[in-house]
Amino acid sequence: MTYLTTKLTSAQTIELQNASLPETIEDGHVRLKLATASLCGTDLHYFKHFSNAGFKLQNPVTLGHEACAYVVDANGSDLQTGQLVALNPIMNCGQCGACKRGEVNLCTAKKFPGSATTVPHLDGFFREQFDHPVAQCRPVAKEINPNHLTFAEPLACALHALNKGGVSKGDKVLITGCGPMGLLAIAGAAARGANVTCSDIRQEAADVGVKAGAQNALVVGQFDECDIDRQFDVVIEASGAIPAFNMALRAIRQKGTVSILSNIQLSKAEVALHLIMLKEIVVVGSFQFNQEFEEAVKLIESGKIDFDTLTAATYQLSNAADALELMASGGANGKILLQP
Repeated sequence: MTYLTTKLTSAQTIELQNASLPETIEDGHVRLKLATASLCGTDLHYFKHFSNAGFKLQNPVTLGHEACAYVVDANGSDLQTGQLVALNPIMNCGQCGACKRGEVNLCTAKKFPGSATTVPHLDGFFREQFDHPVAQCRPVAKEINPNHLTFAEPLACALHALNKGGVSKGDKVLITGCGPMGLLAIAGAAARGANVTCSDIRQEAADVGVKAGAQNALVVGQFDECDIDRQFDVVIEASGAIPAFNMALRAIRQKGTVSILSNIQLSKAEVALHLIMLKEIVVVGSFQFNQEFEEAVKLIESGKIDFDTLTAATYQLSNAADALELMASGGANGKILLQP
């Protein structure tokens, strides 16, 4: 039996192909049917450049690491046929020092789908069917909307950034960038009871930030940065832009924490490093997630976040290229979803 898969064959070229899975399912894996997937900024970088953050794809690959799926064949596991599961894309080794510390995001031998960082590359979730380790499948109740559950992986990344920043109830938090990751950071921080301000270069994006849970919104160029000097306990940098990072260093209070959520692409740039020293700022990186995946699924199950507000558009899987083009245009304020 064949299924539809999308294959990135070169920069800005996605081919639709028919593929088939092996008759035998590997031990410890289950066979799944895609329910909903969503686009990530890394998917966009691979689509535009056939590379991301210095990692170049060596061969065509199916993109996608944000998704949920229905169980087709439980392969002797405790899962049930037809059950909806959230998909954790981190396949860690369980043996290295990072894994033993519970820091699976830093596993030295982990595998990750749809990424140049895993060689040979593993095809991602932008396809109708696939096998996945049962340990990385988190079952949910049947009433959970798959269009919401696909947010589990990116929400986990956002929650990891909040945890690295120590965000808690009552904190004054600035989130720079109201793209999909920034919006999830806003929603996550608001769910914790933080006082959230968001910023973006676009008014329409900042407006969505307010809908996501920010109490205040700032549009770059429409306020004096002196007015936010030392005003925040934590800043989550979610834009990937150096000017926003410099604004974060200015906006953070003395001994505050700046948590870097979005990947700042390799480039030459001037950074106000003196402010880190003068204000004793703590700057932390935030890469993927650990226990936050379970935290994210539970938050989705709680219904505390309006994911429909955070969704910009929905495309058929066969139109994945069009979805990525929309994302590249900057015309989508929120997540773009794919459905089979």
